[in-house]
Formats: sequence, structure tokens, C-alpha cells
Amino acid sequence: MEVGQLYQFVLLLVLVGIVIGIGVVVLDKFGATTAAAGSTVASTAINATRTEIAAISSNWLGIIVIVVVAAIILGLVMSSFGQKR
Repeated sequence: MEVGQLYQFVLLLVLVGIVIGIGVVVLDKFGATTAAAGSTVASTAINATRTEIAAISSNWLGIIVIVVVAAIILGLVMSSFGQKR
């Protein structure tokens, strides 16, 4: 892996963060709509799903980013020592 290829990983991480954020916002709006319509079962299910997705983004996304960044750094270091000049 070269430094020029890192933008793909950065774009992937940004895209995952955006998709999770949009998912939480959409579920929040659906939860408000179903609560207004009087469907408590649907509202409870949507709110539980929103809570779990928010937990993934707040608890696990940081760890995933750290692991990916560490793998990129290790890959760059290993490839720099393996090159023949």
C-alpha cells in the first residue's frame, strides 16, 4: 500500500459515519411519526433500533477507526522495510 491509496480508506470511514448518522436521524423521525400516529409497538421498535445504532456509532466506530489506522500505519512501515533499493 502506498500513501496515495489512503484516500480510499478515509473516504470509506467517512461514508460509514455519514450512513450511520443519516440512519439515526431517519429512525428518529420515523419514531416521532409513529408515536404521533399512536402505534406504540412500532414506536418502541424504532426507538430501540435507533438506540442500538447510536450505540454502535458511539462505542464501536472509534475502535474500528483506530484499528484501521493502526493497520495502515503498520502496512506502510512493513512495506518501507521490505523495499529493495
